[in-house]
Amino acid sequence: MSETTSITPTRPYMVRALYQWIEDNALTPYLMVDATAKNVQIPTEHVQDGRIVLNIASRATGNMSMENDYIHFSARFGGVSQEIWVPLPAVMGIYAKENSQGMFFDPSEYENYDPEEDSVGTSKKSTATESKPKRDNKAGLKVLK
Repeated sequence: MSETTSITPTRPYMVRALYQWIEDNALTPYLMVDATAKNVQIPTEHVQDGRIVLNIASRATGNMSMENDYIHFSARFGGVSQEIWVPLPAVMGIYAKENSQGMFFDPSEYENYDPEEDSVGTSKKSTATESKPKRDNKAGLKVLK
């Protein structure tokens, strides 16, 4: 059982894949978010029943970044641009507006996940990278006039 608690959740990968599929099919991706989750930065005036549905289409957002631990973008609400931060545990589902095809996620997926275990592996990689001697910066490309 300890092996299953150390693997990363599938949610960030599925969100990115479905987002791309929805956009590739010229549909509108909607993200359902648990507005009561920790570290969620959303326009609270649009929250209903503790949830908010966000249009995350590329034409409706700016500077979209979908990482393994959060989704960040800017969007306009009532004509005012706002920065949106959604931790992945707060993502309840992603689906297409036009046909409701998509996926909703198991709310308990992050219960046994400890992101510090993953960051230990990341810090080991960065330490190994930092210990390598730096080479002289002699780029092979030159500006031609």
